[in-house]
Amino acid sequence: MLNILPRIRIPLRCYSAVLTARNENFAKVKQSDIMAFENFLGKDGVQKDDISNHTTDWTGQFKGHGSLVLYPKSTDEVSAILAYCSKNKLAVVPQGGNTGLVGGSIPVHDEIILSMNKISQQFAFDDTMGILKCDAGFILEELDNKLAKHGYMMPFDLGAKGSCQIGGNIATCAGGIRLIRYGSLHAHLLGVTVVLPDEQGSVLHLGSDIRKDNTSLHTPHLFLGSEGQLGVITSVTMTAVPRPKSVQSAMLGVQSFEKCCEVLKLAKSRLCEVLSSFEFLDDAIMECLKTNLGLHPVLNSPTPFSILVETSGSNEDHDMEKMSAFLDELLSKKLIVDGVLAGSSADAAKMWKLRESAPLAVTRDGYVYKHDVSLPLNSYYELTNVMKERCGDLAKRVVTYGHLGDGNTHLNITSSKQNENLEKLYVSILIPILLLIFRMYPFLYEWVVAHGGSISAEHGIGQLKLPYSNLGKESEERLLTKKLKNIFDPNGILNPYKMI
Repeated sequence: MLNILPRIRIPLRCYSAVLTARNENFAKVKQSDIMAFENFLGKDGVQKDDISNHTTDWTGQFKGHGSLVLYPKSTDEVSAILAYCSKNKLAVVPQGGNTGLVGGSIPVHDEIILSMNKISQQFAFDDTMGILKCDAGFILEELDNKLAKHGYMMPFDLGAKGSCQIGGNIATCAGGIRLIRYGSLHAHLLGVTVVLPDEQGSVLHLGSDIRKDNTSLHTPHLFLGSEGQLGVITSVTMTAVPRPKSVQSAMLGVQSFEKCCEVLKLAKSRLCEVLSSFEFLDDAIMECLKTNLGLHPVLNSPTPFSILVETSGSNEDHDMEKMSAFLDELLSKKLIVDGVLAGSSADAAKMWKLRESAPLAVTRDGYVYKHDVSLPLNSYYELTNVMKERCGDLAKRVVTYGHLGDGNTHLNITSSKQNENLEKLYVSILIPILLLIFRMYPFLYEWVVAHGGSISAEHGIGQLKLPYSNLGKESEERLLTKKLKNIFDPNGILNPYKMI
């Protein structure tokens, strides 16, 4: 019989997101700097006190310090700020609506926060070609409402639409629930105005105001998903999409994940040109919604999985007929055990409230380890089962919801409070065997990459995933991004300690 020694905990220093030491090459803000910024912006454009809403993210998990907040109102003012900061080696964090989930817009040390809140004056829309040009500080929902007057809408929709800004959406390459129909922002971005963090505060107008322009490298896309590493976006040119006149929503109850995939395959075939969303919720998140928010399922009987399908079209009779035939076929093939087609906008809103409230519901458990990864569908829910086995004894819940239509899963592991036992590396010593146990990190991200996935589907890298950012990427690609960073930001002042 083997002698079993006590379990020993060893800190996982090489992987844990330990606070990065302050770069002493950066200067600290002095009174003379504040006076210079007030000269650029006026005293109302510089905030020194009570800036906690800019130094903490909405989850409360990322809390920075920050020295002050600047509120430019134009591209020229952003240029003056970045030129001054580059010359004086002052670090800067660009910030839009501050709705991110990886700490990308939160200062780590005493960086200056460059808020885009007041850059929201210029708005132009070509309602024939469907081309939008606007300032970066416009809130997504505000833009959507403006476009509605022209019969158009934004091609993506986010839970944070009432707070997030279009410049931040471009900088993070936001995803959302409409990607299966309209594609990613790569399909819609035409041009940007961007200010570089060099000693001239160089202003670049990249791309075009037209749909087809193949005369150069597609440089605007360098800033799409750049997370504020290369420059500050002050204006965006992109395409909008016609607002549908008919929207049909249905909630489906499914007994197995394999059948969820069969439902998706059939939806793409039968609903094809009108299919706009295909969202996924497991029974654990449905229970969490009920317990924490008092939101009850719309289906009569509980099932292991729920699917929310939406179509968007121009002919209500045609779309309803297609959706009804689709549901009938699902039932006849026994791919679902229950299904409800929304009979009104109120019914649809009730269905969507379940999906859109999921991120809030898990926070009510206390502390959430949020994960945003993409996987081939044959591994999509396997990850959830693996993490239930590894963490279920210490976690309050292991739940999954997400965008099944594009392979993006939001796996959330909750606890009443931050729990190091869920995060760290353990060593179990069984003579003569030394057994290393990675409970959550880096195991989860290594598992995703090993199964052909990406460690960030839509949330980005920021601070949260910086220790794992090399996973799944060739060293040559990482080196290339660092070279680009040096070209655009020669003094390294823009959003330090983050993605690159």
